[in-house]
Amino acid sequence: MTIEIERTWFVAGDAPLAQAQTSVAIRQGYVAITNEAEVRVRAAGATCLLTVKTGRGQQRSEVELPITREQFEALWPATTDARLVKTRHVVRLGDHRAEVDVFEDSLAGLVLVEVEFDSTDTADAFEPPAWFGQEITDTDGWNNASLAVNGIPTER
Repeated sequence: MTIEIERTWFVAGDAPLAQAQTSVAIRQGYVAITNEAEVRVRAAGATCLLTVKTGRGQQRSEVELPITREQFEALWPATTDARLVKTRHVVRLGDHRAEVDVFEDSLAGLVLVEVEFDSTDTADAFEPPAWFGQEITDTDGWNNASLAVNGIPTER
């Protein structure tokens, strides 16, 4: 099991997407969501994963298992009403990777940026650039699982 330390923000200015190292289309669906855990399948380019996350907020436990495209497609119907589509653009920020997610379909217009860290000290010391907006790491309704099920919260 891996510990994921991650912070999330709205994108408030023009994200430097032209400087992205990579961009990949992602289909993501949730097989199960509880108060403490979520199980999702993701197809990102040629890569398919089954992921289990537990906990809430900045620091969570995460297990990612590679699955075949056939396994992904077999599980996809179980994610009806709990899906999202986005394009992820990876932008370097010094020692960090900013993952800029541009959402599509019912979430069109939403652009979020996530940064993962190797420690809580590094996460706490991180100074976001000017194009990062309000931080929403611990704000209910803005994690991907909630967005996939409930859409964009009415309060922003």
